[in-house]
Amino acid sequence: MDYQKLADLLFPDLKFSPTDYEQIYPQRQLAANAKVTRIGPSPTGFIHLGNLYNAIIGDRLAHQSNGVFFLRIEDTDSKREVAGAVEIILSALGFFGINFDEGATIDGDNGNYGPYRQSQRKDIYHCFAKQLVKMGKAYPCFCSEEELTQMREEQMAKQVNFGYYSEWARDRNNDYQQIAERIAKGEPYVLRFRSDGNIDNTVILADAIRGELQLQENYQDFVLLKSDGIPTYHFAHVVDDHLMRSTHVIRSEEWLATAPIHLQLFDTFGWQRPIYCHTAQLMKLEDGNRRKLSKRKDPELALKYYCSEGYLPEAIWEYLLTVLNSNFEEWRMTNPSDPFEQFPFTIEKMSNSGTLFDLDKLQDISKEILVRTPAAQIYDFLKSWAEKYNPTFSDIFCADKEYSLRVIDVNRSGDRPRKDLVYWKQAIKFLSFYFDELFTIEDNYPENIDSDTACEILNKYLETLDFNDDQEQWFNKVREITDALGFAVQPKKYRKNPELYRGSIIDVSNTIRVAITGRLNSPDLWEISNILGDKRVRNRVQAAIKGK
Repeated sequence: MDYQKLADLLFPDLKFSPTDYEQIYPQRQLAANAKVTRIGPSPTGFIHLGNLYNAIIGDRLAHQSNGVFFLRIEDTDSKREVAGAVEIILSALGFFGINFDEGATIDGDNGNYGPYRQSQRKDIYHCFAKQLVKMGKAYPCFCSEEELTQMREEQMAKQVNFGYYSEWARDRNNDYQQIAERIAKGEPYVLRFRSDGNIDNTVILADAIRGELQLQENYQDFVLLKSDGIPTYHFAHVVDDHLMRSTHVIRSEEWLATAPIHLQLFDTFGWQRPIYCHTAQLMKLEDGNRRKLSKRKDPELALKYYCSEGYLPEAIWEYLLTVLNSNFEEWRMTNPSDPFEQFPFTIEKMSNSGTLFDLDKLQDISKEILVRTPAAQIYDFLKSWAEKYNPTFSDIFCADKEYSLRVIDVNRSGDRPRKDLVYWKQAIKFLSFYFDELFTIEDNYPENIDSDTACEILNKYLETLDFNDDQEQWFNKVREITDALGFAVQPKKYRKNPELYRGSIIDVSNTIRVAITGRLNSPDLWEISNILGDKRVRNRVQAAIKGK
């Protein structure tokens, strides 16, 4: 076979050679230990937690080493592409503070190693596909889907491995004349890699997370270019990572199965392999068993979930860093006020087993971050989020900034600050009772308080209410109301002899609390009342009396 002649037949009009592209995309001028990383999401409109998980790794490895972190859009599957998906990717990752040094942008490209959209790199892939043909390492395959299906059925009947290989690779030995005649007739074909691999051999993958792995060598004649000339992921990412000079490829462990294909391509071209980092999949506990997070079952897999719920990006980062590096929590305890960017992230501390995603732990981390976040900063965050996701609340919340700042700051100081705020949607629900437009009675009075008794308590409360009182004076008056109405001032006395009392001071104070806040559980009632003010508190108590 004259492979040069075949290569010219298949790719007659290419402008550049492999040597040209090596010059167009030279080695990057970076420090010796600088890392070049990337993420390569598909523009399907669904950007998920795994994308962010791997992006954080890429971000930390590159930026801690003064390297380069770039975004490549892997859009070779036009059937799955969603209009506006690139904007969705950039917006979602941007919300979480992922900053790319170069790559695809909404308006085009930023950087010298583009195009950064695979759909715009077709000539590059064809150039290197032609090189493989010239090397005798690629050939056209004219098998139809029906013929491939029939082949699989025969393989199943004979109980042999599925695939296009060895004697099953029907078109790998076609001569030039056969190929030329079929192309002249307009028969569609794909371009396949001619593998010399053996099913009984293994190949070594030095994975930065998992250590040295022995994988079965690839023996399949896999597809390089589809019938429309578009490359498969296997081929495209190898060419791209070589020319874009990626030093580390971070991706999910699901790609381990096809890693031998990628190693085979790097080795065939004579290119240096990047360092592969196959990350553990995010798992979830269900009925005591672990399973992979599912797009269909788990809304928390999608990044838009965290945006719409209103989680602080910092909380997501800190949670994922606890998952990614086993020593992050210890570092945080030692450095409670340092920004998470100062944490020395390392691949060596990463787990290679399935990572359990814990939403409760994320919420606990979010509480801690919000407790140490100044009220003014919380106000700005909440205002910005509400403008997009809850404009009605935004209008109410922003009508009186000083009032809202006082609302945010209730019980957030001292040795035991309240940790009520978790994410913005929950914060809106929690803070709603401070605003008359949103105030509702959510809880009933205590079980042993009927409507008539509640009216007794509330009328007495209005008679004694004086906003000139300090907290101790205010509470002493609540004690007096408790005693005068036959309730136990000391709860333990009521518990010891319940037949002697109508209830305890807890019932009295919770009746007042429900009337003012609509809830049985709230921050300090005296502090709340002083923020609400005399008029608002009296109006609510009077409304509760009338409503019984």
